[in-house]
Amino acid sequence: MSTIAHSLQQLHERIARACIAAGRERHSVTLLAVSKTFGPDAVREAAHAGQCAFGENYLQEAVEKIALLRHDATLAQPLQWHCIGPVQSNKTRLVAEYFDWMHTVDRLKIAQRLSEQRPAHLPPLQVCIQVNMDGGMNKSGVSPDEALALAQAVATLPRLQLRGLMAIPEPAPEFHAQYAVHLAAKNLFEQIKNSASAGLEQWDTLSLGMTADLEAAILAGSTLVRVGSGIFGYRH
Repeated sequence: MSTIAHSLQQLHERIARACIAAGRERHSVTLLAVSKTFGPDAVREAAHAGQCAFGENYLQEAVEKIALLRHDATLAQPLQWHCIGPVQSNKTRLVAEYFDWMHTVDRLKIAQRLSEQRPAHLPPLQVCIQVNMDGGMNKSGVSPDEALALAQAVATLPRLQLRGLMAIPEPAPEFHAQYAVHLAAKNLFEQIKNSASAGLEQWDTLSLGMTADLEAAILAGSTLVRVGSGIFGYRH
């Protein structure tokens, strides 16, 4: 068994234990493999081990990998690509044309450009609103009190399908602190869901948790955890 395949197996077991501790079904949590800075060989190795969803931060690097692997005959199923990094207005076309998901919508202007630039032959781009839950100075994201208004505006745009919230809190060493900020995101997620706004029929995704805090995120209600070093090792 390869190193990446072994890491994936251990990670799935870890997620399963976290789900049991939270009283949740294992299928309620999706694993997103964060493959930024790792080459196509690493992605291919993970895909051969059964992983199909990959997260990228750096657009040019990602586009090259996506193009290279798109027609790889050794892959048993198509790969799903998620943009999980901040995107400037002049780079939205790359996201609209190459990705399946966009997790980091924090301005209406970005969503509008994605909607306008999404090719008609592709399915709607699946999007999440990024929220800065703890007010981190170096974090992107709309403030929690502005999230509902942004979600309502994004939900009206064609060629996009609004799916939920994404957050990247500041690192916290203690489980209680990790859980508290993730639970705040879960509560905001439910508030927006219960707003009965049009366009939220598929409001089902809470993108929370990474290698260091996935247990706290799953306990709080995360439906998608983003793991990089726990699969591919630490980046150089």
